[in-house]
Amino acid sequence: MEPFRDIFESVGAWGYILYGLLIPLGAILVYAVYRRYRLWRLGAPDDRFSGLWQRVWSFAVTAVVDGFIHRRFLKDPYPGLMHFLIFWGCIIFLIGAFLDFISHYIFHFMHGATYLGISLVVDVLGIAVLLGVIIAAFRRYIQRPDRLDNKPEDAIALALIFLVVLTGFILEGLGIAWHNPDWAVWSPGGWVVAQIFGGLSAGTLQILHTGFWWFHVALVLGAIVYVALTFSSLSHIVVAPFNALFMSSRPKGALAPIDLEKAETFGVSKINDFTWKQLLDLDSCTRCGRCQDLCPAYLSEKPLSPKKLTQNLKTHWLEVGPSLLAKKGNGNNPDVSMIGDVITQDEIWACTTCRACQEVCPVFVEHIDKIIDLRRNLVLEQAEIPETAEGMLRCIEDRGHSCRGTTATRLDWCEGLEVKLISKDKVVDVLYWVGCAAALEDRNMKVSAAFAKVLQAAGINFAILGEEESCCGEPARRLGNEYLFQMQAQKNIELLKGYGVKKIVTTCPHCYNTIKNEYPQFGGDFEVIHHSQFTADLIKQGKLKLANGVDKKITYHDACYLGRHNDIYDSPRQILKGIPQAHLVEMERRRSKSFCCGGGGGRMWMEERIGTRINEMRTDQAIATEANILATACPYCLQMFEDGIKAKEATEYLKAMDLAELVESAIK
Repeated sequence: MEPFRDIFESVGAWGYILYGLLIPLGAILVYAVYRRYRLWRLGAPDDRFSGLWQRVWSFAVTAVVDGFIHRRFLKDPYPGLMHFLIFWGCIIFLIGAFLDFISHYIFHFMHGATYLGISLVVDVLGIAVLLGVIIAAFRRYIQRPDRLDNKPEDAIALALIFLVVLTGFILEGLGIAWHNPDWAVWSPGGWVVAQIFGGLSAGTLQILHTGFWWFHVALVLGAIVYVALTFSSLSHIVVAPFNALFMSSRPKGALAPIDLEKAETFGVSKINDFTWKQLLDLDSCTRCGRCQDLCPAYLSEKPLSPKKLTQNLKTHWLEVGPSLLAKKGNGNNPDVSMIGDVITQDEIWACTTCRACQEVCPVFVEHIDKIIDLRRNLVLEQAEIPETAEGMLRCIEDRGHSCRGTTATRLDWCEGLEVKLISKDKVVDVLYWVGCAAALEDRNMKVSAAFAKVLQAAGINFAILGEEESCCGEPARRLGNEYLFQMQAQKNIELLKGYGVKKIVTTCPHCYNTIKNEYPQFGGDFEVIHHSQFTADLIKQGKLKLANGVDKKITYHDACYLGRHNDIYDSPRQILKGIPQAHLVEMERRRSKSFCCGGGGGRMWMEERIGTRINEMRTDQAIATEANILATACPYCLQMFEDGIKAKEATEYLKAMDLAELVESAIK
C-alpha cells in the first residue's frame, strides 16, 4: 500500500466538528487581541506608520535574521539553542498541519515519498521541541540563573507545549500500532511510541486512537484559549512580531525629540504619558533577562534592572488601565506614584544609556527612551536632578561647556600648534569639532593636541571653531533637560551653517553621535566622522606612515556611543594592528558585549553612591588581559579609566591612552 495521511481516520465525519469550533475560537482570539489593543491605545500618539513600505522591508529582514536564523538568541548559545529548538519545532508543526489541510481539501499530495519526507521532518522537529522544553525546564527550575524569575504561567507554558507535542506523538504511535504500516520508521517519534502499544488489539487501539484524537484537539484549542484570555508569556508569539514591525526607525543613537512649543507636559509621570508603542513594548517583554545579564548598572549592584523596570511598568499599566478605559482615572493610582513607588529615582538615574539592553533584546524593547522620558519629567516638571549633574547643566547654560570649575579656554590646548580658526579661513577640508572635554580638561587636552598633530602630519586642511564652539548638548539631553539640549543644538547648527561647514571630524563619540544622528532632527545635516574612522582611512590611503613601534600589549575598550550606538568596531582595531610591534589583546567583554566605562547617560557628572564603581569593574577586566595600555577613543572613557587605574593602584603597569596619542607616537 502506498504511504498516505488520513486526518479523520478514527473519528470519521465527527472530525468536522473541529471546523465548527474554529468560529468561536476565532472570535475569542479577535476579542482577546482587541481587548489588549485598547490597553495599548491608552498611550500617547507615536507616528510609527510613516515610511510603511521601508518599515515592512526592514521587518522582513529582521524576521529572517533575528527570527528564523535566531541571530540575537544565539549570541547567548545555551538558552539560544533551547529557543531555537522550540521555535523551529513549533513552526514545522504548524506548517505540517497547514499542509495536511491543503492536501485534504484542495490538492491531495500527502502520499508516497512526499508524505514520508514531510512525516520524517515533522517528527524530528517534534522531538526537538520536546528536547527544547526539557532544557528550558532544567534551566529554569534546576539551574535557576539569576536573570530568570519563575511565575506559574512559565510552568503552564512549558507544560502546554510539552503535552501538545507528546499527545501528538502518542496519537501517531497509536495509529502506527493499529495499522503497522511498512513505512512506520519514517515517523520516528510515533514509531517509538508504537512499541509501547504493540500488544493491544486492533479494536482497543482504535478506541484509544479516537479518544486521544479528541483529547489532543481539545488540548490544542484549550491552549490557544488560555493564551488568548490570560495573555500569558506565550502571547509574545503574537505581540513580538508587531513590536519588531513598529521598532524605531531613528538612528540607534538618537533619542525622540519633544516639540517644546506644543507639548503640554514634559516627559512621563503617569503610565498613559508613554506612547502606545512604549506600552506595546511592555507587553512584548518575555522576562528572558538577557538585558539584565549585560546591564552595567545591575551588575555593579545598582537598583536598576532593565527587565524589572519593564515588568514593574507593565504591572502598573495593567492595574490602572481598566480605570483609564472606563475614564475613571488619569493614569495614576491615587495611592501609588509611578515615579517614586513603581520606579524609584535611583533606578532612573542609574542608567548609563550604554544600550547593552537593547542590543540583546530578542523582541526589540526600547528601554532607553522610557528612562529618558522619566528623567525629562523629573528635570523639566519636578526640578529633581542630582546636585552635581545640576551644576554641570548650569555650567552649560552659563559658560557653554560641561567642564565645571575649569580655568582653561577653548584655545589653550592648541597653543603653539598653529591650528587655524574657521572664522579666519573658511576654505578647509574638514572642521575639527574638539568638544568640551578635549578642549578644557587637562588629560583630554593632550588627546586633542595629538589628533591635531596627526591631521597636520597627513596634510589635512582643517580648522576649529575655537571660542565659538559650544557644548553639543549631549549631556543635557541624556540627563533629561531637552530644553537646554535643543537650545544648544539650534545655536550650533546656525553657527555651522553660517560657516558653510559640510564635513566634521571629532574625537568624542558623544559629540559624534549627537551631531550625526540628532542634529538632523533640527535641520542640521552634516557629514560627521569619528577620529578613529578618519585616522584609519588616512592610514589606508597612505597619508599616514606608522613607522615607530610600540612594543606593548594593548587592549581596546569599545566605547558604548561608538560601538553599540553607531556600530564602529573595526576602525579602532585596524589602527592598533597597523602600529608596528603593538600586540592587541582583547578583553572578554568586547564589541557589542563591551562593558560600559560608567560615564554615559550623564553619569560622568554624578557621584556613584551605590554598589561597585562601574569604571573600576571595567578596569579589572582590562587588568585581567595583562595589557600595558588600555586604549580607547572617547574622552569620557579615558577619564573614567584614569580614575579606575588609580583606584586599582595599577599606574605602574597599566596606562590609559586615546588612539590619537598612540598614532601620534607612531608617526613621530
